[in-house]
Amino acid sequence: MDINEIQEKVNAFLVDELEIDESKIEDEARLKEDLGIDSLEVVDVIVLVDEEFGFKMRPEDFKELKTYGQFCRFIEERVG
Repeated sequence: MDINEIQEKVNAFLVDELEIDESKIEDEARLKEDLGIDSLEVVDVIVLVDEEFGFKMRPEDFKELKTYGQFCRFIEERVG
């Protein structure tokens, strides 16, 4: 799976499930500050990663990621 496929799945989830404005989703967008992903939504994101990409992500892994681009590359490193 390449980075474009990963971004498509992540974008669809962020827009459909978390109701994030698609125009805000870009590589340098900060997960918490720009996209508004709060601590409760982190659980949803972790479940998404498990279901869509087939690996378990720990909450502490997510906390280390600051931007949307970092998040997608994190997934790519594990599934690529």
